[in-house]
Amino acid sequence: MSRSLKKGPFCAESLLKKIKNSRPGDKKPIKTWSRASTIFPEMVGFTIAVHNGKEHLPVFITEGMVGHKLGEFSPTRKFIVHGGRIAKEQEMAVQEAEKQKLESAKATEEGKGEAALKKES
Repeated sequence: MSRSLKKGPFCAESLLKKIKNSRPGDKKPIKTWSRASTIFPEMVGFTIAVHNGKEHLPVFITEGMVGHKLGEFSPTRKFIVHGGRIAKEQEMAVQEAEKQKLESAKATEEGKGEAALKKES
């Protein structure tokens, strides 16, 4: 939403023309460099290729995206995980601990279910 309500939402005119001239569900995405354009309800069902500074990333527009900007769905920075062998070992240890917790929780639930069946008998 723009800072001033009297201005209204922004959308590039060229993008609106392209949307009016095509149909929802077309295989070819609509290319745009306008990351500041607001997503309107008329755009739902289209695939729009939004430029992230290096390439165009295809974004399928859904109803939940209406009111947001196109740039929100095309990240410009690539997250790089820092660390090497030690970080990987720590991550694996955390995953292993989570697996053990899930297995123990399942075992206790099964044990409770069997105990309830024995009480009913």
